[in-house]
Amino acid sequence: MNEFRPFRQSDTDRIGHIAQRKANRLPFLRITIALAIVVAILALPSDFTDFSEVRFPLEVAAVALLASVLAGLGFSLLRIAVTLLLAAMLFLKLADIGTGTAFQRPFNPYLDLKILTDGWNLLSGSVGLTKAVGIICAGLLAWLVVAAVLYWSLGGFRRLSGEVRRKAALVSGAVLSIGLAALAVQNDDRPALGVEADAASYFVNRIAMVKDSIADLARFEDELKQDPVPAGPHFSALAGTDVVLVFVESYGRSAIEDPRYAAVLNSRLTSVENEIEAAGLQARSGWLTSPTVGGISWLAHGTLLSGLWVNNQGRYDRMITSERKSLNNLFRSSGWRTTAVMPAITLDWPEAGYFGYDSIHAAAGLGYRGKPFNWVTMPDQFTLEAFERLERQARDEPGHKPVMAEMALISSHAPWTPLPSLVDWDRIGDGAVFNAQAESGDPPSVVWADPNRVRAQYLTSIDYTIETLGSYMARYGKNTLFILLGDHQPASIVTGEGASRDAPMHIVTGNPDLLKRLDGWNWQKGMIPLPSTPVYRMDEFRRKLVESFD
Repeated sequence: MNEFRPFRQSDTDRIGHIAQRKANRLPFLRITIALAIVVAILALPSDFTDFSEVRFPLEVAAVALLASVLAGLGFSLLRIAVTLLLAAMLFLKLADIGTGTAFQRPFNPYLDLKILTDGWNLLSGSVGLTKAVGIICAGLLAWLVVAAVLYWSLGGFRRLSGEVRRKAALVSGAVLSIGLAALAVQNDDRPALGVEADAASYFVNRIAMVKDSIADLARFEDELKQDPVPAGPHFSALAGTDVVLVFVESYGRSAIEDPRYAAVLNSRLTSVENEIEAAGLQARSGWLTSPTVGGISWLAHGTLLSGLWVNNQGRYDRMITSERKSLNNLFRSSGWRTTAVMPAITLDWPEAGYFGYDSIHAAAGLGYRGKPFNWVTMPDQFTLEAFERLERQARDEPGHKPVMAEMALISSHAPWTPLPSLVDWDRIGDGAVFNAQAESGDPPSVVWADPNRVRAQYLTSIDYTIETLGSYMARYGKNTLFILLGDHQPASIVTGEGASRDAPMHIVTGNPDLLKRLDGWNWQKGMIPLPSTPVYRMDEFRRKLVESFD
C-alpha cells in the first residue's frame, strides 16, 4: 500500500532551486552564443589569409561589462548598437576579403558600389541566373541570421539574476582592466598577452578612407586641367596606317616571369615571334604598370586612353564627364575612323560617348551565333575575325579612312572554363564551329575547387589568346600597327601575394621605320620583354605615342 508523504519546506526549496538552475541555463547559453559571435566578428582578419596575428578582442569584455550593469532603456540601446555595429563590421570585413582576394586592396564604401553590379554580372554569367540568385540570397540570409541571432542572444543578459549580473560585471571588468593594462605596456615587436582593441580604429580607418577618396577627387580635378598633349592633328608618321589596339584580359607580368607559367608562355611568344617575322612583321616589347589588379579592367582602359591615372571608380566617373581627349579622339580628329570591338558589352554602355568612337561593335553586333563560354560571350578568334569582316574588308577602296580600333579580348577572363582552341580561320563562319568547345571541360564549381587547376586553366587561356593573336597578325598584318597589352595582373590565386602590377605590351608592324621611332623607349626587340626592360605607367603611354609618331 502506497503511503502519501506531504511536501516539506525543504522539498519546496530544493525544487525551486532546481527550477532556478534550469531557468538560468537558457540565459547562459544565449550569452555564450552572443560572446562567441562578437569574438568571431571582431577577430575575423580582413585579408582572410593569415590567422597567426589574431588576438583576443577586448571589446568583448566591454560588451559583457556594459550588458551586465545596464538595464531598461540603456540596455536596449546597447543591444541595438552592438548588433548594428557588428553587422556592419561583418559586412565590411567580408567585402574586404572579397576585394582583397580579387584586387589586393580593402573595400572602399565610397568607390566600390559599382563592383557589386559587375560582380553580379560575372557570377550570373558563370554559374547561371538561378544559381547566382541562390548564392546571393543565401549570403544575405546568412548575414541577416547572424545579426538576428546576435540580437536575440544578447537578450540573455536581461534574464540573469541580480547576483549573477554582479558577478559577470566583476569578471568582465577584471578581464577588461587586465587587457587595458597589457595594451598600455605593449610595443610593436611584442604584442601584449595576445589582446587587441581595434574595433574603433577599424571604423575610423574606414571613414578616413572615404575622406581620402573625396580629397583625391579634388586633386584629380587639377590633373584634368593639365594635358601634356597639345591640340592636334597628330600621328603624321602613321598616315594611312591602321592602328589596332588590343587589350588582353588578365595578361600580366607573372604570365611571362612566374616559374609556373614562364616556360609555356615564353615558348608561345617565341613561336609567335617566328610566325610574324615569317609574315614580314617585327615587334618591340616592354612593360606598363596598370592602375588595377585582378579585375575592374575599365580602369586600365581609361588610364591608357586618357593619359590620366585612373585607379578608382570615382576618378573614372569624373574622367568620362571631362573634356580630356582620349587617344581614340586624338586619332579621330587626325583623320582616322575610330571603332570599338567589345565582346564583353551586353548592356547599355553610356560611358562610350566619352571615348569618341565612330562605331561600336558590342557582343550582340558581332554576329556570333555559337554558344557562350560561360561568362565569356565568344572566343577571341571570332572577335578578331568579326573586326576584319565589319571594319577592314573595304579598307583598300578609294576614300576609305584608316581605322583606329580599340578591342578587348576576353577568352582569358575568369572563370577560365571552358576554354577555346584555334580553328582554321576559313571555318569560323557564324561561330557555330565553336559549340563543341563551349560544351567541353568542367564547370567553374569543379575547376575552382582546386587552386592548382585554376592556375592551369589560366595559363591555357593566356596561351590560347597569344597563339590566336600571332596567327591573326600574320594573316591580317598588312599596313597595320598592332598595339597589344595586358590590362592587369590576374587575382592573387594565380600570381601569389605581392606580385607587381606590371603588364606586357607588344608593338608589332611590318614597317621598320615606325619601330625605329620607338628607340627612345629602350624596349626589347621581339615578343619577350626582359626583366631589365624599362617600365612605364599606363598613363604615360598616350603622351609617348603622340611624341613618337608626330
